[in-house]
Amino acid sequence: MNQNDTIVALATPSGAGAIAVIRLSGAHAIAIADSCFQSVSKSKTLSHQKTHTIHLGHIVDDNRDIDEVLVSVFKNPNSYTGENVVEISCHGSNYIQQQIIQLFLRKGCRMADAGEFTLRAFLNGKLDLSQAEAVADLISSDNEASHQIAMQQMRGGFSSEIAKLREELLNFASLIELELDFAEEDVEFADRTQFKELIARITFVLKRLIDSFAVGNVIKNGIPVAIVGEPNVGKSTLLNALLNEERAIVSEIAGTTRDTIEDEISIGGMGFRFIDTAGIRDTKDVVESIGIKKTFEKIEQAQVVIYLFDAGEFKHQGAKLQVELEKIKNKYPLKPLLVIANKIDKIDDMDLEELQQAIPNVQLLSAKSGFGVEQLTNALLNLVNTGALRNNETIITNTRHYDALLKAFEEIQKVKYGLDSGLSGDLMAIDIREALYHFGLITGSVTNDELLGNIFANFCIGK
Repeated sequence: MNQNDTIVALATPSGAGAIAVIRLSGAHAIAIADSCFQSVSKSKTLSHQKTHTIHLGHIVDDNRDIDEVLVSVFKNPNSYTGENVVEISCHGSNYIQQQIIQLFLRKGCRMADAGEFTLRAFLNGKLDLSQAEAVADLISSDNEASHQIAMQQMRGGFSSEIAKLREELLNFASLIELELDFAEEDVEFADRTQFKELIARITFVLKRLIDSFAVGNVIKNGIPVAIVGEPNVGKSTLLNALLNEERAIVSEIAGTTRDTIEDEISIGGMGFRFIDTAGIRDTKDVVESIGIKKTFEKIEQAQVVIYLFDAGEFKHQGAKLQVELEKIKNKYPLKPLLVIANKIDKIDDMDLEELQQAIPNVQLLSAKSGFGVEQLTNALLNLVNTGALRNNETIITNTRHYDALLKAFEEIQKVKYGLDSGLSGDLMAIDIREALYHFGLITGSVTNDELLGNIFANFCIGK
């Protein structure tokens, strides 16, 4: 990958549409675009225009007019990549897109690699590495919460917090290293009391960031919710009611759902991934047995469990239901469990009162009519810890960042032990350097080609 090349790529999704945007970046981006651009006045050249301006004209190949376009000019260093950038808004025909891109390739551009525009922004100091990764998260965000986290990270909230701690630690590391040069004179340049205060502060921040990953990970990927219960209690009907579409097969025949069905919706800005599972019962049907086995696997993976039962059957099977609920509570004590009585339209007030006395926190539902669905979605939201999100605190969603924070935390604990034990500066310096290294991996102060390749390979081509 040659960073001196001028690169080109389609920046909008592939396929036909109303318009498409083709992006060029590199030292010769404006000159190459200029060689193919004919303004409406036929006298305007892009090279002589101010940065951040838009120009109407045509893309021409010799004397052949390819399309009428709008060309946006961004001159270095005031562009996304820090280089000269040109963006061409053309009509969204596949043929037109390919004709324009092929023309620029013939004029000296090369096709951009995945994420190469953002990689250049990082290499040119326009973004640090965690901000660059947030660009990918922003593109893939499909609910308000994941969008909010990605925006906060892209603005540099997380990286500035890490960079500040790293700078303070680096200052003390320099003083410790300086002490090593005067080892024979037995002098201390680094104030140990202040150093202990810094280590305590770093420990507190790292622990908070590491703990936030549990929340951040489910926000980013969607909170998995398993819908379980006996066959024919309305699990598939509930899934359809939540999704507002006929996603699952609904039948009066028990055991219709032989496999798990998954779909995701946004509730109050949070992504929830609902899993409709096969009904739990004793069966000799081999296929249904496999489905039931998968049900328990999905409960293991779920963050929340919804246990659904038929309110009309409670009078006859109440004792059995209580046993099933106790089994789930004992097997998964840390998982929030919502117990829901479905088909309540089929029971009278006396049976309803008996049911509520037997199961005090039961939620009432008629999945078929939609009664109680809103109360259920509100209950799900109440189970999610979004306090950090509301308070605009930094939340970690990236596994690479999480791993680096864990390793930095481990090294900081070694430094703390060294301070408490009165270890010599040369021994502490090793652990401090390791902590600094892991901090640097997050922001990109420390990088290698393999790390960058792994990160940017997950980007789309035009970004």
